[in-house]
Amino acid sequence: MIALVSGAVAVRRADHVVVDCGGVGYRLAVSAETLRHVPAVGKSVLLHTHLVVRDDALALYGFATEEERELFLMLIAVQSVGPKVALAVLSGGPPRDLLAAVAAGDTARLQAAPGVGKRTAERIIVELREKVGASATAPPILAAVRSEDPRALARDGLLGLGYSATEVDQLLDGAEGDRPEDLIAYALRTARR
Repeated sequence: MIALVSGAVAVRRADHVVVDCGGVGYRLAVSAETLRHVPAVGKSVLLHTHLVVRDDALALYGFATEEERELFLMLIAVQSVGPKVALAVLSGGPPRDLLAAVAAGDTARLQAAPGVGKRTAERIIVELREKVGASATAPPILAAVRSEDPRALARDGLLGLGYSATEVDQLLDGAEGDRPEDLIAYALRTARR
């Protein structure tokens, strides 16, 4: 399997890039999130990849980070989610934000991606919660934790997403809600401002 591609950007389009690696151009389908990290034509780039082999084609997908690639692999394992829909979901923001949306049960965020209806969004949330909860590499926000204090759960979740303790305290300042999901959603909306 091709795990990563490194070389000069030869072509940069809205849905794909071509990377020149020693005289061979590899066409990689990419999300809008990855495309933000791809430099201009002629510049050097390194992309993590996943190769999908079908009877009629070989398709190579490129990702700016290993986290995005892992999320892509989890998405394509969900029933009725193919690589095209998975890239559309990944185009919705950084993997950390998408995992937070899954943790919060935010179907509207997932439905914003082309090709994702309500049922598919709900299926993604249910199946990813299970997979990420069992995954050792997953952010701790999605692990099932029981506590009486929703604010403590929200704080732990935000720390698991990579925010510092100071940032978490600032993001949760003024947050209202009885469920950790509501508090996390509020904090992430505040962080975007």
